[in-house]
Amino acid sequence: MADKRKKIAIIGAGAAGMSCASTLSNHPGKFDITVFDIAPQTGGQATSIPLDSSIYGASWLNDGVQGGSAIFRHTFQFFRRFGYEPQPVKLQVAFGKGKDDFWTNVFPSPLVDRFSAEIKKLGRVLKWIKWLMPLLGVLPVKSILWLFRFSEEFRNKMVLPLLALFLGTGNQTPNVSSVLLERLFDDPQMRLWEYDPDTLLPNLPTMYTFPNLRNFYHDWMSELQRRGVKLQLNTRVEILKRDKRGVRLRDTETGMESEYDDLVLCVPADEAKSLLGKHATWRERWVLGGVHFYNDLTITHSDADYFTYLFETRYGSNLTAKASTSTRKDQISFASQNPLSQKDGWKGFAPMYYIHGYPTAPEKIEMGFDCTNYQHQFREAFGEDRPPPEKERHVYQTIFLNDADSKLWTFNSIDEKKIIARKWWHQFGHRWQHYLRVVPGMMFINGKNRTYYGGSWTMVNMHEIACISGIAAAYRLGAEYERFDDFASDFFAKYLLVCHGVRYKKK
Repeated sequence: MADKRKKIAIIGAGAAGMSCASTLSNHPGKFDITVFDIAPQTGGQATSIPLDSSIYGASWLNDGVQGGSAIFRHTFQFFRRFGYEPQPVKLQVAFGKGKDDFWTNVFPSPLVDRFSAEIKKLGRVLKWIKWLMPLLGVLPVKSILWLFRFSEEFRNKMVLPLLALFLGTGNQTPNVSSVLLERLFDDPQMRLWEYDPDTLLPNLPTMYTFPNLRNFYHDWMSELQRRGVKLQLNTRVEILKRDKRGVRLRDTETGMESEYDDLVLCVPADEAKSLLGKHATWRERWVLGGVHFYNDLTITHSDADYFTYLFETRYGSNLTAKASTSTRKDQISFASQNPLSQKDGWKGFAPMYYIHGYPTAPEKIEMGFDCTNYQHQFREAFGEDRPPPEKERHVYQTIFLNDADSKLWTFNSIDEKKIIARKWWHQFGHRWQHYLRVVPGMMFINGKNRTYYGGSWTMVNMHEIACISGIAAAYRLGAEYERFDDFASDFFAKYLLVCHGVRYKKK
């Protein structure tokens, strides 16, 4: 008897491709699914590396994607399907070095007091952006800050680092659409925290760290294979044909050709454009060509001297502003105590996210992470109410942004003997043009010529967006969206409308 199932080819086995395959596999009688990826493992940028637990306390580290906020409902739902639980953590950040440049969300600093009026003005500007979204929302952040006469120092020391760190916009942050700044604080589907008129960032917002991503994606892959999904890793394919009747792919190594009814490209936009080649329509070339990528280097290391030279890693009374209110007094009291581990973070000042600005190029930055303070497996290893390990036993990450700016990078100061891993990442920049050309253009290429697109680049650089994009492609192909949470369903419906031009129909 002839197999009447629709044959689907998914290129890319990251969060988007796996989410698409998983959603389609809920209908084994409707879809015959094959997933291709040039990498030897699934997960894309969501990777883990091994550690020596006798030195660092934990045996693994998530080195690409590390965590997210409570809005990551689809991501967490996939985790829990396989018995993995994201762990809450009270987030602590530290930007700048020295009392004139330093600020944090843990306690007030002199810099925060100096910019008090501008912090309050930013709250008003966020409302203006929301009210005049079509006009102000598309403008780059640098234009909004200039238009409303914010100082250059406030821009470079507070606003740009904040956006760069949490949205992964790197050194393209001045060119980011201001709608992202507004939604970072206000939008229910994207908000990471509330706006604080005193210190800009709220005190210790709750975020979530991810489980071992290597193990999770391995388990996810195994389940898909049990469901009949074919995964062809270490495989590079090329598109031979794409028309109304279907798609023909060829394995570039074996030369084997296969026919499919539909294609889902869950790869970076520039790679998708390259794969399509001469088969790309002018609309696809226009939309995909509007995504600009930058090459970043992440060095995972244990060089505490280098890290503490660049960042304020410990509390100091010289970093503290006046305890002018009872709230401030409590914050300073909390920060000044010796750090002790808790299930959801730390008592005392123990930052996780850091920003270092270049004196010669103040609009550009390096990002740092104290992974031992951040990721939950380290705290679990040495228990609650325990001080942190010696600084030399911490695992740090420093991210150097955009290889075109490599002459500014400080990576040569890291002790080679203390480097654990080096990885290059191909990251897209959320330039304001992205929200004029790419995001609104997605609905005009999704579903055309039997091709759909997935990946965080379709909207915002978040693991959650990648998951939703894959689910949306599967929905368009005829799979049912599994409702499990009203917030998640609303998020999915909005993405589907914006990037596919289709309204979600509840069943």
